[in-house]
Amino acid sequence: MTMSDEEKQPLTLPAAQHAVDASIQALGGYWPPLAALARLFEECGELARAVNQTYGPKPVKPGESAASLDEELGDVLYITLALANDLSLDAAEALQGALARAMQRANK
Repeated sequence: MTMSDEEKQPLTLPAAQHAVDASIQALGGYWPPLAALARLFEECGELARAVNQTYGPKPVKPGESAASLDEELGDVLYITLALANDLSLDAAEALQGALARAMQRANK
């Protein structure tokens, strides 16, 4: 399956948050926040495994396929935006605040 031109366009954080909401609604709705948080930790673990296989000492076991960094990162981003939606948080505003705090620490 190939991506349409619309799918290839850069995705803004608000648009991504909206698209995640649409997909969650199509799948039957949001999980409770603690379940979503557990899912986020699970996805972070899968991303850690992929990074460890790619850059660390963790070998890919015989018969096992290597974890995909971009797929695992995508899963982390997806569930992060789903959690933001469920908690009625604006992910762009949250990220702007985190960036501002990081710059304050860098400028000290």
